[in-house]
Amino acid sequence: MKKKRILVTGGSGFFGYELAKLLSKKNRVTVIDNNLRGNFKKFEKLRNIELMDCDIRNMEKLNKLKKFDDVYHLAFINGTENFYNHPKAVLEVGIKGILNIIEFVKKKKVKNFIMFSSSEVYGSPNIIPTSEKEIIKIEDIFNPRFSYSAGKIISESVTINYLRGTGIKYKIIRPHNIFGENMGLKHVIPQVMYKIFKASEKFKLKKVKIKIQGNGNETRAFCYINDAVKQTIFISEKIKENGIFNVGFSKETKIKELIKKIEKILNMKIVVQQGKIKDGGTLRRCPSQKKVSRYKKFKNNFESGLKKTIYWYKNFYLEDNINNNELYK
Repeated sequence: MKKKRILVTGGSGFFGYELAKLLSKKNRVTVIDNNLRGNFKKFEKLRNIELMDCDIRNMEKLNKLKKFDDVYHLAFINGTENFYNHPKAVLEVGIKGILNIIEFVKKKKVKNFIMFSSSEVYGSPNIIPTSEKEIIKIEDIFNPRFSYSAGKIISESVTINYLRGTGIKYKIIRPHNIFGENMGLKHVIPQVMYKIFKASEKFKLKKVKIKIQGNGNETRAFCYINDAVKQTIFISEKIKENGIFNVGFSKETKIKELIKKIEKILNMKIVVQQGKIKDGGTLRRCPSQKKVSRYKKFKNNFESGLKKTIYWYKNFYLEDNINNNELYK
């Protein structure tokens, strides 16, 4: 069987790397990234992957790329702190990026386009678990947090309308709380681990107190990265219809329950102090799996994935990687 040529934008990021790694086992993969939040070093031992420094805002560079069968578009500025602190950059990469990549896809006559959106487009959803038919919205246009969801909503609309009538197949992926090793420092699990690391004097103390956002009853439906990548590739390759698809699992976990699980893995006592939730924070998030499960049911490896992730971040902080690695400064 002939190998497909696949392009992954934003491929040196957390999800992009794992996706490219799995795709490269059966295909020829090209990864482009400007490495603002990732790096190419992690690819050193992988085969069938071509790496190119390319910013998707630069149409001239995009035009120099060859033809591809499939394009997975992940390039975006992620991380909640970035939404609040750098909304202009988030929107610029999101909007210029999707317009450029869609123009590229049409010009090169790509067969399949897979655009990565986000669960953030639902805001605070009306129904839990949340289906792909839920209203997407910007809850407060003045809150910089919504720069990210605004960019994703625009990207979805551009994908649907610019590819209408072209014959190019598309899938819009809405991932829900994907976690795993080396996911960066801007998400709940690495942030909780860093607080534990500091409060425990580098994990020496067996009882610590940490402060969290909210009261701990807020929920997320966590999905381990390997599970998310498998779901994504299945949707791309096996589902023929165009459309929007949630990626994740319909199992909610309270943040205080998550910390209890971390407590058990680390064999520590963790006392939680309540804090204020940032404006725009969502109390509950959980995707409906009904649409994808019509085609296949996936195993949830949350427990084993969490253990791997916790041990990875424990070692990461103990090795002082924040100070020794430019990526995390």
